[in-house]
Amino acid sequence: MAWLSSWESFVKVVESGSMAAAARRLDCTRAQISKQIGELESAFGVRLFERSTRKLSLTPSGEIFHQHALRALEAIHSTEVAVKNRGDAPRGVLRISASITFGRMYIAPLLPKIVANYPELTCELVLTDELVDLVADNIDLALRLTKAPPEDAVARKLVHMKRVICGTPAYFAAHGEPKKPQELADHSCFSFQLADGNHAWKLIDGNNEEISVKVESKFRFNNVDCILDAALAGHGIAMLPTYLCGPELARGALTTVLDDFELVSSHGRYLYACSRPIGCACRKYGFFWQNWKACLLRRHRGRFRRGPIFRNRESGLTVHH
Repeated sequence: MAWLSSWESFVKVVESGSMAAAARRLDCTRAQISKQIGELESAFGVRLFERSTRKLSLTPSGEIFHQHALRALEAIHSTEVAVKNRGDAPRGVLRISASITFGRMYIAPLLPKIVANYPELTCELVLTDELVDLVADNIDLALRLTKAPPEDAVARKLVHMKRVICGTPAYFAAHGEPKKPQELADHSCFSFQLADGNHAWKLIDGNNEEISVKVESKFRFNNVDCILDAALAGHGIAMLPTYLCGPELARGALTTVLDDFELVSSHGRYLYACSRPIGCACRKYGFFWQNWKACLLRRHRGRFRRGPIFRNRESGLTVHH
C-alpha cells in the first residue's frame, strides 16, 4: 500500500498546521512531506491546500479528501487490530469516552481490573459531557445517554437511566411539595443546562399525555454534580438521574415528589455503547461489556433481582443482556 504513507502524511499536515510540524511528528524531512502532498494533488488533479507564507488551509477538495482519509486510515487501523486480536487476548490501546460523572462512578473503577486481566492492553478514559466524534477523537467505545445513537456507529443499548424530581425534606417543609406538575413553576428548579436554553420540564401522566412546565432558577449548571449539590444545600428542586442521587434518597437526605409521573429527558432514556463499525469486530468491545456488567453487579451486590434484566433499585440502573 504505497499510497498509505502519503495519506497519513496529509492527515498529519492538517492536524499539525504545517508541513514542517508534520515532518517532525513523522520523523522525516519537510521535503519528503511536500513531495507526498504534491503527488497526491497530481493523482487527484486538484489542489488540496491553499498555501501562503503564514499558513496552510484546506481547499474544498482538501476538506472532502480529509474526511474520507480519516475514515479510510481508521478502517485500516481497526482491521489490523481486529486481525491481531483474533483468538488472542486483547492488546493495544482501548480509548473509552463517557460523561464526567457517570464515567467517574462506573467506568474509572473498572479500568484497573481490566488492565490487570489483560497485561497487553492499555485503557484511556476520556471524560467529557460533550458529544465526541468516534473517528476524529479516536474513540473505540463511547458510552452516551442519547435518544438516537450516531447513524455511522454500531450501538448497543446498555442501561435504562431513571430520573426523579427531588429536594431536601427541609426545603419542602419551608416551601411545600408540588402536588401537580404545574406547581413546579412556583419553585426554583435545577436541571441540566442545555445549549438551546430550553428550561421546560416534561412529564407524562397516567393517561400517557405529556405535560410541559417552564421552570426557572436563579443559577444554572451544565454539570449534574453541581445540580445535586444545589439540591442537597436546600436551594430548590432538582431533576436527577437515580444512579447519582440514589444514595442520598436511601439515607433520607433527599425525597422525591410527583412519583406518579414519568419524566422525559432531553437526552433520552437509555445509555448506549457506541463503537466504530470495523473496530467493533475487535474483542475489546465484548470483553469490556462483560467486565463492566460484572463490576456493576459486584458494586451493588444484594440490591438486584435476577431475571431478564438486572435492576438496581438504589441506583436506578437497568442492565440489559
